[in-house]
Amino acid sequence: MQERRKKNFVTTGIVFLVAIAVVFGYLEIFTKGIDRLPARPCDGAVDRETAARALPSARSAEERGALRQNRSEGDYFFACYVRTSGASVISGEVQPGDVTPGSWRDYYDENGGDKNPVEVSSGDIRALAHPDRAYVYVPCTPPGKKRGEARETYALNVDARTIGETRVHGNELRQVIIDFAYQLARHTYEAVDCQESRTFPKELPRIPAA
Repeated sequence: MQERRKKNFVTTGIVFLVAIAVVFGYLEIFTKGIDRLPARPCDGAVDRETAARALPSARSAEERGALRQNRSEGDYFFACYVRTSGASVISGEVQPGDVTPGSWRDYYDENGGDKNPVEVSSGDIRALAHPDRAYVYVPCTPPGKKRGEARETYALNVDARTIGETRVHGNELRQVIIDFAYQLARHTYEAVDCQESRTFPKELPRIPAA
């Protein structure tokens, strides 16, 4: 009897250890895809943790960021995406514009898909967030341009969004997309060598959680 109990105890212990190994293996293989990306995806443009706040766990993830620039013409285009094997995506593009803050806001207020977008600003940096999309505006005169040549104001424009399932929703998701778009703006501003001297805040003002 004692020998049987001992055998049952050992068997139970082995089953328990196997179960732990299975769970741990599942977590490592099927849910840690984003954690295996570089600490700063998209050629150093964004924080991996920002993407992880937006996207659900997945078996694998991929990222890419690329800048195209014609300095003599003042043209540039930066694109970044982080995509999981579950088809969830956070991505954004940055390109130049010639627009005042007011006309920029009016355009994205009307074309962003939400009647009441959330807006935050820091000095002359503006951000506008819809449920799954965010826009950032930063005055920027690129190489090859002169400020007086602008019809309105030379600016750097960011358009970022999520596609598919997300980890968070509501204003929490809006905040993540704003943060992602703002990180793209900071990176591109430095990469394209905007002529204005600027000190960027670490982050834009927080929006309400509710």
